[in-house]
Amino acid sequence: MLMLRLLAVFGLVAFANALHFYLDANEKRCFIEELPTDTVVEGHYRALEWSDSSQAYVENSELGILVDVAEADGHQVVRSRGPFDGRFTFTSHETGDHSICLSTNYSSWFSSTHIRLYLDLTVGTTKPDLEHDRNHVTEVANRLRDLNNKLEDIRREQQYQREREADFRNLSETTNARAVWYTLAQIAVLVVTCAWQLRHLKNFFEDRKRTS
Repeated sequence: MLMLRLLAVFGLVAFANALHFYLDANEKRCFIEELPTDTVVEGHYRALEWSDSSQAYVENSELGILVDVAEADGHQVVRSRGPFDGRFTFTSHETGDHSICLSTNYSSWFSSTHIRLYLDLTVGTTKPDLEHDRNHVTEVANRLRDLNNKLEDIRREQQYQREREADFRNLSETTNARAVWYTLAQIAVLVVTCAWQLRHLKNFFEDRKRTS
């Protein structure tokens, strides 16, 4: 059981992404991080100050954190001052060890203030390839332009088909109207012809009756 507990603890430590440590007000704490060239590192820190009245670590808006990052040759990469809760980012220029140091803005050597500092470091792969991204964006823009042109052609073709459909519908309606009028005219001619023939037959039989 003890061995399983130790393995579990070591497993948690291996996968932990953040850490916290303690330092005095006038103390500087440094860490060494081995980085390849052009690697982006993002850090997030949060500092809490010990309060005798509360008997706990609390936030103090007057507390500031100094961040110093230097390469193995002593080249200063980052030197910044932020609030008690802040972030910093840098890109390694050389392969090798990088020193990441944090301290407070308290300058008195006689201060007995204790600080609990949380630090979370995220080490990226490499800095983005701007030229590749620019080319990719240009390629996507060209594809979008071609797609818009094709959509415009399709829209014009659809508009042309709608106009042809409207012309065909108007022609069909006109033809149907003419056919109706032609049919009515034929019926009228047949009625007149039938009436004339009936009248002619009536007169013919009346003349035959008189002569007989």
